[in-house]
Amino acid sequence: MVDDSPIRGIDGSEQEALFPDDSLPDELVGYRGPAACQIAGITYRQLDYWARTKLIAPSIRTAHGSGSQRLYSFKDMLVLKIIKRLLDTGISLQNIRVAVDHLRGRGVRDLARVTLFSDGTTVYECTSPEEIVDLLQGGQGVFGIAVSGAMQEISGSLHEFPAERADGGEIETPVADELSQRRHARRTG
Repeated sequence: MVDDSPIRGIDGSEQEALFPDDSLPDELVGYRGPAACQIAGITYRQLDYWARTKLIAPSIRTAHGSGSQRLYSFKDMLVLKIIKRLLDTGISLQNIRVAVDHLRGRGVRDLARVTLFSDGTTVYECTSPEEIVDLLQGGQGVFGIAVSGAMQEISGSLHEFPAERADGGEIETPVADELSQRRHARRTG
């Protein structure tokens, strides 16, 4: 059952929307492997292995022989970042596969409502404060990964990487705000 209500914090208040204009990332816009690696914080060898073993395959364009480029969507990069975080905490790749298979069927908006918890061996999905409390009351040490936090990290860094459309069309470049322009000027000197 999918909950279509706004995302609510533990205190019951609505959280700000991840995408302020209520739009989702364009499903035809993607990023090549090297950019996906930098965004997710993984090596190209990991990305290639995960694609070949079907842990996470690019949803926009797969590789077709030598020299062809995979194209990863926003959701693909989100899942890559989650996989990286789970690996960093010591979860086995076998348990990560189970978690990723479960997440694969969800849309981007649904994923924003999920917090993943793990006790080091099993990965649990919580979508409400009540589920989190129930899990924590077990007295077992757990750690959590807020998927919405990973989404915000990715959203904040996408403008630094070249994107391309699967249909070959033009990509609209967002107008940089004044703060972004100052940061860029400070970095480039």
